[in-house]
Amino acid sequence: MVKGRLWFFSLFLVLNLAATFSSLKFSRDDFPPDFIFGSGTSAYQVEGAAFQDGRTPSIWDTFVHAGLSHGATGDIACDQYHKYKEADVVGVSTLDAPYETEDVKLIVETGLEGYRFSISWSRLIPNGRGLVNPKGLTYYNNLINELINHGIQPHVSLFHGDTPQALEDEYEGWISRRIVKDFTEYADVCFREFGDRVLYWSTINQGNIFALGGYDTGIAPPHRCSPPFGNCPKGNSSTEPYIAGHHILLAHASAAKLYREKYQEKQHGFVGANVYAYWFVPLTNKTEDTIATQRALDFFLGWFVDALVFGDYPDIVKKRAGTRIPYFTEDEAKQVKGSFDFIGINHYSSMYIKNNPMKQIMDNRNFGADAAVDMIDITDDDPVPDELPVLPWGLQQLLEYFKQVFRNPPIYIHENGQKTKRNTTLNDTGRVKYLKGYIGALLNAMRGSISGVLSELINEWNGSNAKGYFSWSFLDVLELLFGWESGYGLYYVDLDDPDLKRYPKLSAHWYSGFLKGDDIHSDEAIGIQKNKTPVPSVRSIQ
Repeated sequence: MVKGRLWFFSLFLVLNLAATFSSLKFSRDDFPPDFIFGSGTSAYQVEGAAFQDGRTPSIWDTFVHAGLSHGATGDIACDQYHKYKEADVVGVSTLDAPYETEDVKLIVETGLEGYRFSISWSRLIPNGRGLVNPKGLTYYNNLINELINHGIQPHVSLFHGDTPQALEDEYEGWISRRIVKDFTEYADVCFREFGDRVLYWSTINQGNIFALGGYDTGIAPPHRCSPPFGNCPKGNSSTEPYIAGHHILLAHASAAKLYREKYQEKQHGFVGANVYAYWFVPLTNKTEDTIATQRALDFFLGWFVDALVFGDYPDIVKKRAGTRIPYFTEDEAKQVKGSFDFIGINHYSSMYIKNNPMKQIMDNRNFGADAAVDMIDITDDDPVPDELPVLPWGLQQLLEYFKQVFRNPPIYIHENGQKTKRNTTLNDTGRVKYLKGYIGALLNAMRGSISGVLSELINEWNGSNAKGYFSWSFLDVLELLFGWESGYGLYYVDLDDPDLKRYPKLSAHWYSGFLKGDDIHSDEAIGIQKNKTPVPSVRSIQ
């Protein structure tokens, strides 16, 4: 399998797929009728009400209150806990902001077909297991009902980086196997209480990056790491990322098994896994960089997806990590293999890969040293400070890789979006350019329009089995790495306003127009009239 995978990846390079991304005219109608377009947020980043109605702290609360997120916290966040539904403003469209209306109505008027959000484990079950918090249950029931009543399809993540602090204190969370049972019982509550209306569940958001950020470099909750890889009060960067990742996969598989055996026949829903996925290309055409690029894909992507599709970790990962990575028993491998109805992908950008064998000879190795590569930023033709490069071909190639290597599973793009500095402008032309480029690339991948030569060399090239696309994020939410300094939202949230008013950006107008039938050229200039809505409390916005 390794040789075949490397052959396929080499073929990508020979045909220079980056050059195949071309301009195209497209509209919402070019996608299948059952394809879902939406946008998303997560509980701690958007809800607020962190100390209200029975919610207890999560590891994310602890992380930000230690000053590790640029001094920002989610204590109030966007206050969606209170603002998902408010009194309508008669005769005012939400796209003629400012406005004081509920977020669900905002979702509807934008034309979104789905809304992806997560449930706060510590709001629903404050001690991590045991008694359910009735007020937390009421909140999520009300949010789901409001979405359903307005024709919006809810897509729910059970976990988005916010382990109950009670479980972290009791047994150190995801590095204990006890988390598998507690997570499964939490999932059982969610399936039982909400599954009659929620048909699309993802278990653990980008578990691969959660394990690396939280347990290797320590840049994310629960802030565990060891020198020389990070500066944390405790942790072991050599072993804990692999242990946490293993338990994440077991917890996912256990929850999926529960859903399939107890709920799926009655509720007719779907349960999926979610991973963060870069696309990687070699820095040079040297053989060692090509091999290193495939190795990077095996570590950063195959680590989780190989287990989900084939029932085991990639051989190179097991070889390099040795006894530091747990192994699956025969029964566990059977349970993990195929434990998904779809795979969710969070994709933002692509990276160059350079082979770095010197990392391999370190006495004390972490995940990155095991991979033995250097990751180098790729810039686009028109780089903008503080924004991500616009590289749509990366998503197109990533989806083709999933098709050929991972048997073309049903895929939802769960996160994809452009970062911009806050308090600069509502005319976010860079985000519009990003969204239409990546949505166009997604359409290309679904059509299988990669290369006539490649189509002839590989049989049955019928396109990616993508089922939906969710922009990140619906609102400017609290960002893990940037606090409130940068945002990805279609809507600006005025943090200086006591009412936290929402204001549509140019991208909200563009996405709304696309979803309502406007024809889009992937390479055309921004043609939409710029949003001149004033934001009185933020003078720098124009």
